[in-house]
Amino acid sequence: MYAVFNSFELQITKDQALCGSHQGSCDDDVEGLLSLPAIKRQFKKIPPEKIREELKEYGAWDEEELKDEKQNQARILWIACGNIREEQK
Repeated sequence: MYAVFNSFELQITKDQALCGSHQGSCDDDVEGLLSLPAIKRQFKKIPPEKIREELKEYGAWDEEELKDEKQNQARILWIACGNIREEQK
């Protein structure tokens, strides 16, 4: 399954999406997903500034927060999981 953004996309399975988007805190689950080789490979191909630009459009994080590349990966993966989860309803 794909989560499509303005200048990149992430491919994750339905199970991964459900794991990364649920009630309560998803932080640990998203961190676990970020450690998967297939997801790591995808993030290596996406320039950090593209992720930062995408997140900036959401307006939920300020410039200082968006300087953290690892956190930005977690944020965009969490959003991707949520988008895929919503598509399944």
